[in-house]
Amino acid sequence: MRHFIRHPSDIPIECCITHLGFRRQHCLKDIGPGGLRFQTHEALQQGCVIQITIPVREPPFEATGVIAWCRRSNSHYEVGVQFSDENTEFSVRMVEQICQIHHYQKEVLEKEGRLLTAEEAAAEWVAKYAQDFPT
Repeated sequence: MRHFIRHPSDIPIECCITHLGFRRQHCLKDIGPGGLRFQTHEALQQGCVIQITIPVREPPFEATGVIAWCRRSNSHYEVGVQFSDENTEFSVRMVEQICQIHHYQKEVLEKEGRLLTAEEAAAEWVAKYAQDFPT
């Protein structure tokens, strides 16, 4: 059973397996305060330390985590990364909100034809959804 509410995301991320020098671009699938999930074409070993970079702001968000699980799913693998540090969990929470605002901005453009700046999207998203965002 999940301990955290996850939210879908399609933000590109970069992952580096520390001891292998493995660095690849992936697509973030969900993010939550305890960790994140992404897809890859390679199986990754549970327990490996992984450096995650998410370019949703400047400077990009960077965090170190541990591969909690890796499961085959059709032609790719789903990988779960767990963060254990409190500061990292707080930062991931902020990144999660930024991801939600990016999605809101895209959705408004697609559905309503309105092009919002990042600031306008953030203000609207906060007014509409912040009270429902899990704490």
